[in-house]
Amino acid sequence: MSAATASIARTRDVEQGSSAPLGASVRRDFTRAGTRDVSLAVDRFERRVVAFGRLYQLLSDNGDQSMVPVGAFFENLCGAISEAVLEPAGIRCEAAIESGVLPASQCHRLALMLTELVTNAAKHAFPNKNGALIRIDLANRDGAWVCTVADNGVGATGPLQGTGSRILEGLARSIHARLNGEAGEGGTRVTIVMPAA
Repeated sequence: MSAATASIARTRDVEQGSSAPLGASVRRDFTRAGTRDVSLAVDRFERRVVAFGRLYQLLSDNGDQSMVPVGAFFENLCGAISEAVLEPAGIRCEAAIESGVLPASQCHRLALMLTELVTNAAKHAFPNKNGALIRIDLANRDGAWVCTVADNGVGATGPLQGTGSRILEGLARSIHARLNGEAGEGGTRVTIVMPAA
């Protein structure tokens, strides 16, 4: 299984305890909606399916470009993640993305890492969902791209482990990036530092 496929699969599994989160979301929307609000529930479902398609397309390195404009690409990615994963879970997303360009392979691997971090936060950081916020910052600093994903959730209780952390570590190695994580009462913050090409 490719890193893109694994990350997309984990994105789909973001809703707690559901083996079919999109189907569960549809059932929940239709159950809540009642007959007169069915069209609204169908519209929400359609927007979410389209967002998952956009997310899949963004995470699939199609090799058409040698250099990718960072600002437009990651703003689009953050929008797709928000629509597909975060908004249905009641989680807000804020993003500050600096302009620049990256080689396509680095850009797509960084996107996979960012998606993994955001979906992990959505899955584990917010048991209450009240005031849930994930913040994404991406900037070029001193010859390196610095990407930070921070949440205001419960905070990780230990080191990153499991399939997601192995995916992150492998992707980080492939782009010569370093990962740094911090957690506390105010949430979790993971920073990726990648040399600018």
